[in-house]
Amino acid sequence: MDGSRITTFVDEYDAALNALDAAKDTWAQTDNAERIALLNQVKDNLKSVAKGWAETAARKKQIPEGSPLIGEEWTSGPYALMSGCNGFIQTLSGMEGKAYLEHLPKRLLPTGQTAVKVLPHSIWDHLLLSGVKAEVWMQKGVNAANLAKNAATIYDEPASQRQGKVALVLGAGNIASIAPLDVLQKLLIENQVVILKMNPVNDYLTDYLQTALKPFIDRDFVRIVKGDGAAGAYLTEHPIIEELHITGAASTHDAIVWGTGAEGEENRKAGTPKNNRRFTSELGAVCPTIVVPGPWSNADLKFQAEHIATQKLHNSGFNCVACQVLIMPKGWNKGETLMDNLRKVIAKSTRLAYYPGAADRLETFKGKAANVETVARGKAPAAIINSVDEADWFRENEVFAPAMSTLEMDAPDAESYLKAAIAYANDQLHGTLGANVLIHPKTIRKIGKNRFDEIIADLRYGAIAINAWTGLAFLATACPWGAFPGHTPEDVQSGIGTVHNTFMLENTERCVVQAPWSPFPRNLLSGSFTLLPRPPWFITNRKQDKVGELLTDFQYKPSWFKLPRIFLNALLG
Repeated sequence: MDGSRITTFVDEYDAALNALDAAKDTWAQTDNAERIALLNQVKDNLKSVAKGWAETAARKKQIPEGSPLIGEEWTSGPYALMSGCNGFIQTLSGMEGKAYLEHLPKRLLPTGQTAVKVLPHSIWDHLLLSGVKAEVWMQKGVNAANLAKNAATIYDEPASQRQGKVALVLGAGNIASIAPLDVLQKLLIENQVVILKMNPVNDYLTDYLQTALKPFIDRDFVRIVKGDGAAGAYLTEHPIIEELHITGAASTHDAIVWGTGAEGEENRKAGTPKNNRRFTSELGAVCPTIVVPGPWSNADLKFQAEHIATQKLHNSGFNCVACQVLIMPKGWNKGETLMDNLRKVIAKSTRLAYYPGAADRLETFKGKAANVETVARGKAPAAIINSVDEADWFRENEVFAPAMSTLEMDAPDAESYLKAAIAYANDQLHGTLGANVLIHPKTIRKIGKNRFDEIIADLRYGAIAINAWTGLAFLATACPWGAFPGHTPEDVQSGIGTVHNTFMLENTERCVVQAPWSPFPRNLLSGSFTLLPRPPWFITNRKQDKVGELLTDFQYKPSWFKLPRIFLNALLG
């Protein structure tokens, strides 16, 4: 950044920060009725720009016009933000006496912990996400009796006595709703006004976010700015900034906290951070998908191949929770068929790699591997598959590109295999953001539901998906989103703290999402009465663009009259 641009950004940033600093206590003391009114205004504004937002993001990500993949930009953009607004409105509406908690089912886990069901929560959830459920597993010591003391605690203090803070949010460059949802976290769960610094990769969204968040911007509760790394560094060290949040790379987090190069290493060793402000983060991981052997049919093998391909190639592979290591049972007689099906789905995914640096990351990945398998994808870069055991590098480094590793493990029986795979993921793979488990319902019944819960409780990840993808936990904004608790600035791994979490639960340990094993109507043959067809987030869904737009409109104003079109397009997907 040249000197004139630095001066321009300094003037803009300082003016924004001074306005936020003057308004921070006003925001903290804003009552719930006003907060609800502002969120409803955000929904109105978001509705007006949602189509332009989704189509612009799709074009910038090189998705062809008319492609069903535009649906990814609907669901992970306007839909997720609209859903987040609705969730916070619902919670704030029931904040008196924290009455909203009474409507959340709780159960006691075999570990003695309390699980709080956050999805389905409404009749619309039952209809639109039929068979999908999500629970928040609380940390030990939190139970049904004291849950209110572990939720929305900032609202326990009288509004007139609250004091605000100024927070910096460093936006992510890959998924469009990350930055605005991070802003809502700071505003509504932490009573902080926010300066959002957009990531240069997707700062084309700035105008859309300026419009959507205008109700907060007009009151000096939010500011949105652009800038490169040097501009971001200026903000991280600014004296007005009291707290920080980042979604991005651990290297960026460490550079902010400790510094870079030799200085950074010396600071870390001495325990003297360069920046000691409270700093929350979501930083990715080497995320596993564990395939558990069982009585999979040929249709199961095809459907779950689409599922694994989605876990890897959604958003062209540029997700912090993309599958990085596929753990397979050694000697399973259905394993090769599953892998063949996976290769076929990957080969048909010809989406270009839009994120900067992808080619270099793919070359690095390929160069570290002893035996590389490539899957040609037309004009798109070939997907790369290797064995995770070829070098420690693959267990320690997330690849932000269409590449993945595999691992085969002994499977004398499903339970011992699953326990061994979980131990491997916990002990060998970097980070704790998200893990997926694909397991036939008959296998769960054979293990036993309580025993299965006990085994899953050993999987130390912030989001766990059973027959789902942890990306669903991101989209279900009632779920706390972030790493498994316990990381420190010295060893930050997947980050510290959570976001989203529209029920404002505190002292959470993880969220566990579960989806139907097979889609409607095929699931009826196995006695499962759920209505979810091929999920709209699957990269193979032929109608996800239509479904994404319709679901966003439904979130804006739910109506029985909107359901038939959603169901029709969902079934055709």
